[in-house]
Amino acid sequence: MYKDLQVYQTAMELCVMVYGITEYYPRFETFGLVSQMRRSAVSIPSNIAEGSGRRFFKEQLRFYYIARGSIAELESQLELSRRLGYISKNCTTST
Repeated sequence: MYKDLQVYQTAMELCVMVYGITEYYPRFETFGLVSQMRRSAVSIPSNIAEGSGRRFFKEQLRFYYIARGSIAELESQLELSRRLGYISKNCTTST
């Protein structure tokens, strides 16, 4: 079951972290960067779960690759957040 996968559990932890970090972003980013980051973060475990529920390996891979794309998307959003001064370099606290 997907809930037992370490990658799924880690992705869920990442989601919680992203929600926590973005809680302190400027209010004007609520419908911009915050929304996009949260959607990217949620997409990761969601696609892992959906992929694991597919019958054929090729279908599973498709969803795992989508999750991987969401990781890259979130990485770029975190980098932008750092450059804008919304988060520190280690992404554990808001600046």
